Amino acid sequence: MQKKLSVSILDSDFSKIKETIKKLEKNKVDWIHFDVMDGNFVSNLTFGAKLIKPLRKFSNLTFDTHLMIKNPEKYLQNFIDAGCDIITVHYEATKNLKKIIEVTKKAGKKIGISIKPKTPVNVLKKYLCCIDLVLVMSVEPGFGGQIFNESVLQKVLQLKDLRETKNYKYIIEIDGGINLQTAPIALKAGVDVIVVGNAIFSSKNPFKTIDKFKQLLK
Repeated sequence: MQKKLSVSILDSDFSKIKETIKKLEKNKVDWIHFDVMDGNFVSNLTFGAKLIKPLRKFSNLTFDTHLMIKNPEKYLQNFIDAGCDIITVHYEATKNLKKIIEVTKKAGKKIGISIKPKTPVNVLKKYLCCIDLVLVMSVEPGFGGQIFNESVLQKVLQLKDLRETKNYKYIIEIDGGINLQTAPIALKAGVDVIVVGNAIFSSKNPFKTIDKFKQLLK
C-alpha cells in the first residue's frame, strides 16, 4: 500500500484549529490524527468528541482518532457520531475489545488497537484477523515530543510477518518521536502510516516540513 502521513494536531495552535485543519487538507496530508487523552489512562488531558465533531464539516480527510482513555467502550459511540473514520483503542485500557470491534465495524468505521512499548505483539493475535489497524507506540503515550524508542521496530517486523503469513489486512501505524531522522527507519522496517506532530508544529515552517515528510513516503 502507499505509505501515509497522519498529522497529529496535539502540538498545533488550538486557537486556530479550524484554519490548521483547512491548511492540512490544502497541503494534501493523508490523515488527521486526534490524540484523545483522559488524564486517567495517561497522565495528560486533551480533548474529546465534542472538539472533533464540529471539525468534521471542514475536512474530507480521514480522521484518525487515537483513544488513550480508560474503558473506551463507554465513549465509543460519541466518537462514531463525531465522524471519526478510524478509531483506535488501547489493548491495555479495556477488557471488552471484542465488543468494541463489533460495534465499530457495525457503524461502518475502521477499528485499530494500540499497544504500549512494553506490551508484546502476542496479546493481539486473536484480534489481528478482525481489525483494520495496529498502532505501535514508540514512546509511552501521553505527551508529544518524546524520544523515539527504536526497539519497538521489532514489533513492526513481527506484525508485518504475521500479516504476510496469515494474509491479514491490517495497516501498521507508528506514533511517538517520529521526525525526519526516525521516519525513514520506521518506514524501512515496514510501517505503513507515520504519525507526526511535534516535528511539524515545532518547526519554523510546518507546511514545508510536511512536504519533506511526504517526500520520505514516496
